[in-house]
Amino acid sequence: MIHFSDAAEMPQGPDEPLLAPGRNCPLHYRYAPSSLCRAPELGAETLYVIGGLYGNLPALDALERLAAQEAAVSGRAPILVFNGDFNWFNTGPVYYERINRRVLAHRATAGNVELEIADPGEDAGCGCAYPRWVDDAVVARSNAILERLRTAAAGHPQVRRALAALPMNMVAQVGNARIAIVHGDARALAGWGFSREALATTSGRRRAADWLARAGAHVFACTHTCEPACARIGDGDASGVVINNGAAGMPNFRDGLFGVITRIATTPCPVPARLYGTRVAGVHVDALALHYDAHAWWRDFREQWAPGSAGDLGYGERIRRGTRLALTQVVAGI
Repeated sequence: MIHFSDAAEMPQGPDEPLLAPGRNCPLHYRYAPSSLCRAPELGAETLYVIGGLYGNLPALDALERLAAQEAAVSGRAPILVFNGDFNWFNTGPVYYERINRRVLAHRATAGNVELEIADPGEDAGCGCAYPRWVDDAVVARSNAILERLRTAAAGHPQVRRALAALPMNMVAQVGNARIAIVHGDARALAGWGFSREALATTSGRRRAADWLARAGAHVFACTHTCEPACARIGDGDASGVVINNGAAGMPNFRDGLFGVITRIATTPCPVPARLYGTRVAGVHVDALALHYDAHAWWRDFREQWAPGSAGDLGYGERIRRGTRLALTQVVAGI
């Protein structure tokens, strides 16, 4: 396991030296955990939180089928919230337009990808704010992917304006539970405090407990790190949950080429998609498998990213074969 340190997770402070593009966390990405202690923007009985679609149209098709299946079985359609990075590999003009048109028909918050498309920061690069333990080659490839996305976005000024208007976070009420929907963590849109590495440490869980308390939340639903994680934080009535779905639009595990989304609901999942989860404040918090057409996704990906390109070198193997991560490595105390 990669060793996590407090410093690696911390967003860059205003008095620190400027980090390289792709590692820098811009000041306008920041917010206080207490800012999430506010009236909910939406209420739901069943909520799907979808992070990291990454421009995968077959995954979006699969998501809509899953939501329709749940609605048919339970009689209640889930509310969909896309919490950022729904763009990434969709650099072809048709793919770029379709992803944004369909996603923006639902509720959405910005990820660093959307912010850097809409309003590029001079020193942000891809805006990922990668911690020190991420290799420089990964950072360079991500910056290159974002540059191609900006080129695709140039022909769609209305989409760029819509992305610029997206909030950085959202608060939802599901039953008796308050849900803080973020992209990164409780302090920054590109924060890594809810990464699998952070939540595996005592200091990381202690920090998450403090953030839950300051946000007045029972659940943090997040993404950004591209790897799933789920942890129960605290004990008894004071406990909460952090659930990071990893990626809806890419494989997450070594067994199966499927994405992962988060479902938070007052009732158990009525369809056979649940991977793992827990309950808090009387609601079910689960990770669901998103079984998209992997062959169609590889075809779309290859059409936009040639062999040897930044997208292919960074993600081609993962898209074709999955990751080395086991399901048991992503849960903690649930």
